[in-house]
Amino acid sequence: MKVEEVMTKEIISVDKDVELELVLKLMKKHDITKIPVLEEKKLIGIVTDNLIAYKLGAIRTRGVPASRLHASSVTEKDVVVISPDTDIDDVLKEVGEPGLTMLPVVEKDKLVGVLTKADLLPLVKSKKKIKEIMHKRLVAVSPTDRVIHARRQMINEKVARLPVLNQGKLVGMISDTEIAFALAELKSLPLGRQKRRLDELIVSDVMKTLVVWTEGGISVEEAAKIMLKHNIGALPILEDEKIVGLVTRTDLIRTIN
Repeated sequence: MKVEEVMTKEIISVDKDVELELVLKLMKKHDITKIPVLEEKKLIGIVTDNLIAYKLGAIRTRGVPASRLHASSVTEKDVVVISPDTDIDDVLKEVGEPGLTMLPVVEKDKLVGVLTKADLLPLVKSKKKIKEIMHKRLVAVSPTDRVIHARRQMINEKVARLPVLNQGKLVGMISDTEIAFALAELKSLPLGRQKRRLDELIVSDVMKTLVVWTEGGISVEEAAKIMLKHNIGALPILEDEKIVGLVTRTDLIRTIN
């Protein structure tokens, strides 16, 4: 099977000079976390929610509103590209390795598509129970934790999202995306209020509360269908209303033979 058979061909991209504010609007409108960045219609990199969160939280951008930042300032330029005739097996060998989770597909210097982990989910056919591959060691935060603490946890654990637990009960999820949007909103405040508001910002202010979850008895294939349907990157596993594990798109894709 070749990349062109599963890649996303309807590409949402931005020019490097567009304002970050527009990038965030596109992410929210299309429920995406990564967007290819172009210069004179040629790919120069990818803008990601992770890099936006990092840049907006950095000291050097403190006091600079999101409306004055551009796509180029939050673009990852060290990008591996693939071609439409790349074999999917070659892509699968790299799943889970460090690097971007969106692969631009380029043909004759033209961006013709992108390949994401969501594009690979329909290939997941394993009948193995989801509880057999789930992560049992969970790193979580509480609704009253500060957002900067949650962000630090995500960086330390090298994860893109965390479950939010209140007395052991799953009440939400927080990811790079929610943090990026929250930090962008802070940038609209006067400089003197930004730090105070950031110190006051807690997880419950920004987390997603409508969390899709499942039980450990379903198959890996069924889990892939759930994640594809709801466009989510992680699926909490619950038993007796308690979270017992978590699976990500990466975990599911690793089961593809």
